[in-house]
Amino acid sequence: MALREILLGPIYIARALATTFKHNTKPIVTIEYPERQKPVPPRERGRHILHRYANGLEKCVGCELCAIACPVGCIVVEAAENTPEHRVSPGERYAKRYEINLLRCIYCGMCEEACPYDAITMGPRYDLADDHPDKFIAVKEDMLEPLSASLQDTARPSGAPSAQAVPRKW
Repeated sequence: MALREILLGPIYIARALATTFKHNTKPIVTIEYPERQKPVPPRERGRHILHRYANGLEKCVGCELCAIACPVGCIVVEAAENTPEHRVSPGERYAKRYEINLLRCIYCGMCEEACPYDAITMGPRYDLADDHPDKFIAVKEDMLEPLSASLQDTARPSGAPSAQAVPRKW
C-alpha cells in the first residue's frame, strides 16, 4: 500500500497542479468594486426612487396604495392636504412623510405595481451596505429624484397638471 502511494503521489500532485495552471490562464472575473461596477440588468430591483413631474411637482399623492400592497409592511406614508400657496403634488394631497425600512423590504416590486401614478420605482442602485441600522430607514428626501438644473433656480410653478390625466390606464 505504501509503495503504491509513493508511486502514484507525484501523478496526483501533477493533476492538481495542471488544474491550478489551467485556471490561472483564464481571465480574471473579479472587479475593483468602488472604482468600477458591473452593469446591472435593465429590470434590476434596487433602491427605491420617488419621481417628479417635469415641472418639479412630486408624483406621489399620498394615496398609501404602496403601503397597503407591501407584503412585509415596510412602507409608511403620511398624507397631508395641498394648499394653493404650498403645492407639492398635482392632487389634493401629497405625501408629507414617506419612509421605507430597507432592512424589512424584500425588494419584490409590489409597491411600484400598486402605484397608479408611477410615482415609485425600483432603480438600478444596489449599494446598500452600511454600518448602522438607523441608516436603513429611507426617507422621502433621500428617495426623491433631484430637480433638473432649470428648476433648481426657479420656484415651483403654482399650476399643476390635472390629476385625472396622470393615472396609469389599466
